[in-house]
Amino acid sequence: MDVKTLSSIIGHVSSQTTLDIYLHSTQEMRRQAAKKIDSGIGKNDGVSTEDEQTPDQDTNEPCKPKFEAVQGKIRKAGTGCLYQVSENLWEGSYFPRLADGKRKKFNVYAKTREECEVLLAEMIPKVKAEIAEAKANRKVSQSA
Repeated sequence: MDVKTLSSIIGHVSSQTTLDIYLHSTQEMRRQAAKKIDSGIGKNDGVSTEDEQTPDQDTNEPCKPKFEAVQGKIRKAGTGCLYQVSENLWEGSYFPRLADGKRKKFNVYAKTREECEVLLAEMIPKVKAEIAEAKANRKVSQSA
């Protein structure tokens, strides 16, 4: 029977009350839900792999698949961008707004991603300092 009907028969004002009191999930229900989520989001066929850990039957802990971090395409604002130009060439770009309000692109190039990250991390503070100095000079010249 649906929850709304059961709720009215029992005399609860809200079906949420009925759900909170009488609905319990089992380990198998959680496992099936995880498979559905995995097949929907992860584009997995729902078949368990050997890399997954099996839950302890005595505890009520859900299955935990092996986690692997994936580096996203979006970087934190103000940290620049990295592009692989060719097999042995990486470009690091930083595109800040200058003191006059216009944007300008600053680039660094390296043979590996790691080298490019280092060069980009060194360049960004220098560019930010130059922009801050230009803004300060602009304020001084406008107030004079």
